Amino acid sequence: MANQAPYDRYAHLEVRVDDGVALVRIEAPGSVGRLQAAVHAEVARIWRTLGDDPAVRSVLVTGQGDEFYRSADAGGLKAIPGIGKEDTFELLQRMLGEGRDIVYGIVELDKPVVSAINGAAAGGGLAVALLADISIAAEDAVLVDPHVALGVAAGDHAAMIWPLLCGMAKSKLYLLTSDELDGREAERIGLVSRAVPADDVLDVASSYARRLADGPQHAIRYSKRALNQWLRLGGLTAHDYSAALEGLNFFGSELRAAAEKFGERGPNPAVTPSERGGAG
Repeated sequence: MANQAPYDRYAHLEVRVDDGVALVRIEAPGSVGRLQAAVHAEVARIWRTLGDDPAVRSVLVTGQGDEFYRSADAGGLKAIPGIGKEDTFELLQRMLGEGRDIVYGIVELDKPVVSAINGAAAGGGLAVALLADISIAAEDAVLVDPHVALGVAAGDHAAMIWPLLCGMAKSKLYLLTSDELDGREAERIGLVSRAVPADDVLDVASSYARRLADGPQHAIRYSKRALNQWLRLGGLTAHDYSAALEGLNFFGSELRAAAEKFGERGPNPAVTPSERGGAG
């Protein structure tokens, strides 16, 4: 049943709980800044609600249409240099707080999370996609960390988890350039668990979510808790530090220049193949 309590207060997330599996579908916010902020806030809060629900044994998170979730938008960032420093500081505190809640909400949730990456994932959406315990991506899904392309340091999840998933060389290749990669390449380098044809993403991810919901709960949850010690270690090493460095860029000129450059392209700030000189 959709939107049953306590999920009826989430206006931008569709939540259905069926025999232990919570399907969370994230609304595609487009480029409207106010709507993007509302979606981001709900994605940050949902993990605590899922953790408190005794009816949920596993979580399956996905998006709508051809978009998983893109929280990065050049148009929204373009406005930041024009507001006062105190307002920028307040905005930054909210964004960094929600980013931390997304990252650690998934890490600290004992219940296993499966992501069905049905399409484009960027920014906070990429954090959700990659921090899931099992990540199933469409072969043609576009994954991109746009921080550097938008003139800010690759903060929150990126410095914390990418080196653990795919090694330092590939992490630097994609994080320092903001080059996009598809699901096939993401699987090849170990960034996602599996890549499958687009039509099969939800079915494959659902089968894993069902297996995890029907499996031995303490064994699964304790295994996740132990494995995530590596993520906690990565968090101690890089999460807060990278987030702080990202925040410094909010007060510099590079964000304005990058946002103006990419603003003409619409909400997706990914670097095009011609611009990246064939790297990939």
